[in-house]
Amino acid sequence: MLIEIQFCGVCHSDLHQIRDEWGGAIYPMVPGHEIVGKISKIGAAVKKFKVGDLAGVGCFVDSCRTCSSCAAGNEQYCENGMTGTYNSYEKDGKTIAQGGYSNTIVVDENYTLSISDKLPLSAVAPLLCAGITTYSPLMHWKVRAGQKVAIVGLGGLGHMGVKLAVSLGAEITVLSTSASKEKDALALGAHSFLVTTDKEAVKKARNRFDFVLDTVSGKHDLNLYLGMVKLDGAMVMVGLPPEALPVDAFSLIPKRKTLAGSMIGGIRETQEMLDYCAANNIVSDIELIAIKDIEAAYVRMVKGDVRYRFVIDMATL
Repeated sequence: MLIEIQFCGVCHSDLHQIRDEWGGAIYPMVPGHEIVGKISKIGAAVKKFKVGDLAGVGCFVDSCRTCSSCAAGNEQYCENGMTGTYNSYEKDGKTIAQGGYSNTIVVDENYTLSISDKLPLSAVAPLLCAGITTYSPLMHWKVRAGQKVAIVGLGGLGHMGVKLAVSLGAEITVLSTSASKEKDALALGAHSFLVTTDKEAVKKARNRFDFVLDTVSGKHDLNLYLGMVKLDGAMVMVGLPPEALPVDAFSLIPKRKTLAGSMIGGIRETQEMLDYCAANNIVSDIELIAIKDIEAAYVRMVKGDVRYRFVIDMATL
């Protein structure tokens, strides 16, 4: 299907990729994996969509389709390697997949998401990455009403974690090194805010949380946050720090705690997330920019100067 792109979110991973900070960059590169737009053409075999439908494309556009992960609807964990929306080779091993900083993209219907017209399209775009990245672990670890949940960091991922966890009825605390973010955290629905440089507050929070969602992509002390996880609780990492972080066995063993990781979601779960957000009026808080301002947006993103996700208006391309 040919999708005319209307909006594309700007993910911090875009910057890592274009700067080859993770290695393996493939140039030329067109970033962008938070894509929403309208279908303008379809192939003869397309059955799930029609011309004029709103559609979305997330972090991958193909997978092997035959391994156990793909069969289970977990294409993001494809055992033969998923095809990333950009900075990846298509299954022919020659064609470079290119992303959403563009006016069009061609995608197989099986890797395309249906987008509701109930929500502002520009604010839906980041759900294709930030939304599903936080939704998936909340679902997998069965976060529910009555539980005490902490969100570490209040950026693009963190603010979606707060919104989604609040909608599930959990009691939410935002953990941050920046006291200035307390007002925003409470406005997003968090019930409390803890500054992690406050040693006394951290001490009082020991063994407090059923579930901790760590969204931080910079260097930070995992043991500090693990200390706040209660007996049989879990802490799940969705951020990608640039270097390995040490974990003390004593942070885990005495209370039978779990430290885990989670990466986006499969097509089925991503559609579930989009439908859930449409039903519950959940979108990202965004700042809409013109494509000419992308470099300035990257500079601000590194400084944490965005509330909470940049989205490119592709009409400006």
